Amino acid sequence: MTLLGAALLLLLLPPLALVWPGHGSAPRPPKPLLPIQPESADPLPSKGAAGCSFGGRSYALEDTWHPDLGEPFGIMHCVVCSCEPQRNHRGKPTGKVSCKNIKHDCPTPPCSDAILLPGHCCKTCPKAAPSIPEKRPEPLFDNFEYFQDKEDDLHRNYNDRAYLSSEDLVRDDSRIDFVSLLTSGSETQTPVSSAVAKARFTLVRSHLLFSINYERLGQPSRVRFTDAGGTVLFEHPVQKGPSPQNNMICGVWRNLQKSLTRLLKVDQLHISLVTKSHPEGEIRGKIIKHRALLAETFSAILTSVDATHLGMGGIAMLTLSDAENNLHFVLVTKGLLEPVEKKSSWLPLRVQILHQDRVLREVLANVSWQDPDFAEVLSGLAAREMLWLAQGQLEIVAEVEGRFRRKIAGRITTRKSCDTIQSVLCGGDALMPTQTGAVGSAKLTLHENGTLEYQVQVAGTRSEVIGVTLETKPRRRNKRNIVYDMTPSYEDGMASGTWEQANGRDVHMLLQNELFLNVATRDFEEGELRGQISSLLYGGLPARHEELPVPLAGQFVSPPVRTGSAGHAWVSLDDHCHLHYEIIVAGLGKADDGTVSAHLHGFAELGELRESSLREHKRLLRGFYGTEAQGVVKDLDEELLRHLAQGTAFLQVSTKANPRGEMRGKVHIPNRCEAGGIRLAPEDPEDELPGDPNPRDPEELKKDPSSCYFEGQHRPHGARWAPEYDKKCSVCSCQKRTVICDPVLCPTLNCSRLVHLRDRCCPVCEEEKETPGAPRPAERAQDSSEGCYFEGDKTWRGAGTHWHPVVPPFGLIKCAICTCKGATGEVHCEKVQCPHLTCSNPIRANPSDCCKQCPAPERSPSALSDMMQADGPRACKFGRQWYMHNESWHPTVPPFGEMKCITCWCLSGETHCQRQECSPASCSGGEKTEDSCCSKCHAPDDTQEMPREEAKDSWGH
Repeated sequence: MTLLGAALLLLLLPPLALVWPGHGSAPRPPKPLLPIQPESADPLPSKGAAGCSFGGRSYALEDTWHPDLGEPFGIMHCVVCSCEPQRNHRGKPTGKVSCKNIKHDCPTPPCSDAILLPGHCCKTCPKAAPSIPEKRPEPLFDNFEYFQDKEDDLHRNYNDRAYLSSEDLVRDDSRIDFVSLLTSGSETQTPVSSAVAKARFTLVRSHLLFSINYERLGQPSRVRFTDAGGTVLFEHPVQKGPSPQNNMICGVWRNLQKSLTRLLKVDQLHISLVTKSHPEGEIRGKIIKHRALLAETFSAILTSVDATHLGMGGIAMLTLSDAENNLHFVLVTKGLLEPVEKKSSWLPLRVQILHQDRVLREVLANVSWQDPDFAEVLSGLAAREMLWLAQGQLEIVAEVEGRFRRKIAGRITTRKSCDTIQSVLCGGDALMPTQTGAVGSAKLTLHENGTLEYQVQVAGTRSEVIGVTLETKPRRRNKRNIVYDMTPSYEDGMASGTWEQANGRDVHMLLQNELFLNVATRDFEEGELRGQISSLLYGGLPARHEELPVPLAGQFVSPPVRTGSAGHAWVSLDDHCHLHYEIIVAGLGKADDGTVSAHLHGFAELGELRESSLREHKRLLRGFYGTEAQGVVKDLDEELLRHLAQGTAFLQVSTKANPRGEMRGKVHIPNRCEAGGIRLAPEDPEDELPGDPNPRDPEELKKDPSSCYFEGQHRPHGARWAPEYDKKCSVCSCQKRTVICDPVLCPTLNCSRLVHLRDRCCPVCEEEKETPGAPRPAERAQDSSEGCYFEGDKTWRGAGTHWHPVVPPFGLIKCAICTCKGATGEVHCEKVQCPHLTCSNPIRANPSDCCKQCPAPERSPSALSDMMQADGPRACKFGRQWYMHNESWHPTVPPFGEMKCITCWCLSGETHCQRQECSPASCSGGEKTEDSCCSKCHAPDDTQEMPREEAKDSWGH
């Protein structure tokens, strides 16, 4: 239960005159309330400790419990609450209470006389021993070394605050890694293919990012996610076209429900790859957590050497030791370690490392067929072996000896991923920090053969660049360890080229975030800029793989700012003219130092007018999560879109120290988008955006089960357009074969004179004449830092105000609420959460309303008059309902639903509630049925229909 849910629970329940069993009508205590209070009302056990507070108790992260609503409601045994780890806007760990109904997850008892034991939610068979969940053995990887920098000999005078190890990144509570081995066949299906795939997943908050590499598989059409029972939960279509690497699928499953996140964390989600020849899924596997993912830097996909052996394969996850050249690996297989004889549980396994069919290393072991993982360490790799490892020239072979020989093999390559290897170089992270306002931006690509392709942009340095180098973390002051010198390739602010002689150690350090880029200048010979190289998680957009990021520097701000921070950003427009952005900053120090915000600006080129007279246009983007900000803007106005097309727009990051701009970069995106961030369906093919992919074939749209047919034209799911019958004041959308057309809702305007423009549906306020030299209202609000500018209706609002946004061309959106955060000038909009309704026929009172509501109960004129009589028994109001004197009912408590074991009644305007006590029912013969709360017995020939309330009890006890 969230804070809002607990507060609503208190508001919906009126003061109760509780009747305790056996005590009659006891005096009503003053203002009795349920013991659930908002989470903020109860301090945590220790100051600053992360956790949750619920019902007067504190819980640690990951704790679970059954909520106790107090008398007479008691403990809700069919509801499980958990304290889920979260991150606040400053990146600090915190907890969020979430509750789930588990009654529908109860298994069907194998007996016909199942009983409900006290304190339980699910029925069990009499005298049945409680089931003990099988303990999953910990995956092998205990002998993997977890690396930590040996800092005993480090000199402490140089700047070290920017360094983040790979272990620090993995330990982030908001990020969890998973892996899956996909092969053909299962316990219930016969193998049909020898294809094998490895899928790697990263759960970041509520998004699941995945990278899939496959072998011996045709072009997949979909990636399908299912639960343990085979129910399809999500499908990701695989687009044909260029990808970061061959035989690779990149994707994002956004906004996982909390119930699915829990299934993922307990290894209950499955993945399959669907092909044209196998629409049910050619290969599949279970998604699991594995400790080997923490340090993996090399990998291999192993397929069957004998093509007739179907459904067999494996994956190897490899890494190097911290100091010595020892190669650790974990081998995970399917179909290889199958027992030949039932009497023996051990199999002879041979693992070899080959180079050009010559055996370099060999491991012999007896392994259990019950354990699919095999871990080993190959010690003391020679220099040539380390070079072959990086260049992808080594092969790993696993073979089972015996009467039925099975053999799988695969080439060892660097770890494949859809992530982007990048770095932001700034003065604040230099060995000796500088503040010049310069920036360095790097994008690197690691190929399968170990070649490292690099592009490093440098701008705004105070003096000439004399060195661009790839380095390790220094062991002593002024003892930089240069791994590779990129200086010969540097020209006109850019160093670009390839490094072809990296060995296994170099590649390992690169993928473990242990390498840095350093830019030395004439004034700062040891380095004016420096940045740690790290992998940026795949975000679902191709811009990173197609173009360089936009550098963000203090030198680009007007006037220039001498700062030690810098950043870079990828900005793009999609087919719907929605703006996508990903911003990474560095050198700002700790998150507590100040709030970071990003703005997208555009300015008009006004010839010889002074810069101070330029009319600046400003759009606030989403705030930062740590050092990254990413999001999408769907309602850009025509002016800002024009600036993007002309290259007169810029992206700016502001901080508390520099509210008018800490760093800035120029953004140029050619486009012909219309206002509102949406390009309506063009009348002429020439109106298509330049560079856009060809529109979908009409014949293909006809076959799409989600497409819509309207006004003689097929449109894809999610498309929006202005209908032919009203191109100015109506907007239609396609939602899974259903066309929904709504009128544009015009907002209420606070002005004396309205003007109706020819090309707009809604009227606007007549613009007031500006007094020369006087600041405009927008400028005054901007300078005062006490309001927000909302682009939808181009209006400034005061801090703390709430409103329904206006989004052209859709008009007033009543299903969203926007809030002005005065401290940062940020507009925060979120979807309206409609209340859960218990009635079977909810209605929308007004067509423009967002939420439906239950119709008002019909009362007879006499009943209504009785409620208003001052000299008669008064009625009772419970929640939103009125009840007559002596009327009884079962209360409904959101989100738990109807409380069937609680009976409330109205006595002269006061509500009384009591729990119904059930006596143990012993049925010696016949069948057993239930009423709404307690069990009872009846004769076998009783033909009375089962009460229907059972189906409604979704939050039972």
